Amino acid sequence: MEEQLHDFLQYLIEDRGLAKNTILSYERDIKKYIKYIKEVEQLGTFDDVTKVHIVNFLKHGKVNGLSTQTLARNIASIRSFHQFILRSHKVTHDPSVHIETPQSEKKLPNILSLQEVELLLDSPKQDNVYGARDKAMIEVLYATGIRVSELVSLNVNDIHLTMGFLRCYGKGKERIIPIGKKATLAIERYLENSRVELIGKKSTEALFLNHHGNRLTRQGFWKILKRLSQEAKIQKDLTPHTLRHSFATHLIENGADLRAVQEMLGHSDISTTQIYAQVTKARLKDVYNSFHPRA
Repeated sequence: MEEQLHDFLQYLIEDRGLAKNTILSYERDIKKYIKYIKEVEQLGTFDDVTKVHIVNFLKHGKVNGLSTQTLARNIASIRSFHQFILRSHKVTHDPSVHIETPQSEKKLPNILSLQEVELLLDSPKQDNVYGARDKAMIEVLYATGIRVSELVSLNVNDIHLTMGFLRCYGKGKERIIPIGKKATLAIERYLENSRVELIGKKSTEALFLNHHGNRLTRQGFWKILKRLSQEAKIQKDLTPHTLRHSFATHLIENGADLRAVQEMLGHSDISTTQIYAQVTKARLKDVYNSFHPRA
């Protein structure tokens, strides 16, 4: 069973070109599935697995407190895995074919108001190298809506300031995204002064660096954002994805085409982007209820 998992992961890396975090997620899901199949159901091969065994695995997860969203992801992972080993002629049937995915309520994403965005963007102190770097990073996140993993993966040659765009790679795809004037200015200031000091005598293509002159990590950025949020006195639960959500919602509120927003965010399915249109409607309803005299 472990050999089939290894082949599946190699397929995800080499053929599908999925992001590292996505592959790790698949690996965690399938490892738990294999452990259940072997230890609880006491099966020796995947040819012995039936739909009932998979349903039992999902029930086991639900009893142990897994959310509907996590169970849906588990099903997707199991289905992809069984399809792969069937195509590879390692089994004779696919027991996951008729497994239904549980429908979960889509929660509206948490976003910042324009005033809160301004507070956050103004929070980095511009009198030191770290402040200029932090300012450039959050300006880029809000200006482009890229993921934090994409932000910290940027290299200097991915930024084209004179033409006003950046190039990023995420979920196995390349995207070209416009950069606004304020983000461009923040990057220019960072490149001219701060990055030169942070890099020292090292040589690296990475755009955003830590105090050792190495590429900044996602965890490092998380800590920076948390500190800036506290300094800006933002009361909402702010995560790196909040700026991505705010970018998309503010664009749609101001009349941006949903397809254009989908392209910039890198969503493969328009339905994923449509959640931001729902956020806009919910916000309009809140404004109406708060201010209309006969609401």
